[in-house]
Amino acid sequence: MQENRYETNKNQDPNEDTQWNDILRSKGIIPPKEKEVTEDQLVDIVENTINEKTGRVVNDLESKTLDELDELEDEEDEKVLLEYRQKRIAELKELANKAKYGEVKEISGEDYVQEVNNAGEDIWVVLHLYKTGIPLCTLINQYLSSLARKFPMTKFLKSISTTCIPNWPDSNLPTIFIYHSGNMVKQFIGPIELRGMKLTEAELEWMLGQVEAVPTKITEDPKPKVRDVLFSTLRPQKDDLEDSNDW
Repeated sequence: MQENRYETNKNQDPNEDTQWNDILRSKGIIPPKEKEVTEDQLVDIVENTINEKTGRVVNDLESKTLDELDELEDEEDEKVLLEYRQKRIAELKELANKAKYGEVKEISGEDYVQEVNNAGEDIWVVLHLYKTGIPLCTLINQYLSSLARKFPMTKFLKSISTTCIPNWPDSNLPTIFIYHSGNMVKQFIGPIELRGMKLTEAELEWMLGQVEAVPTKITEDPKPKVRDVLFSTLRPQKDDLEDSNDW
């Protein structure tokens, strides 16, 4: 009868802090209450574990000879170099996949949608509308040929203006349209916007770089400033200085 009297309830928590559980523990019917781990004890456990692992590593290193340590260092260096090499190869493969142009392709109006609007996601397209016999158009075509080789990830196109866009006026030439992912983001129309025959290749590269059509390293407009031009004309020339010295 006494044993039934102290029989535990299956749904009762044996770790619960109650007077009845204390009686059961004193009779040996349920196990002693588990001790709670304090925060300080947890910190000590973590620190001891870290120190134990660190100690094993230190002891392992101390037991090695200099040759073994050098070999271990070489293995680590090789591992780092291998990881860098694999990363670099992946980057070069990605660049190679994107760098698939490298020249200025001639298109007609029939090719416009396919070559420009459907060029692809994240593809930059630079389209030059021109006509033969216009000096600035010829100059820009020369610059674009050079830039196409320099930036093969950008798709450079050219087309005779009236074959691409019927009735496009000659007064608008040269014209450069810039597209990205099939959408027009910038246009340069006419000789004034394209700076006339004094335009340099560096200036054109900078202009394309301003809309990120090419990853140029030119950060400032290379066009000579008006102030610099004025001072260059006012600055005494070498011959003038020699003449004044004679006097």
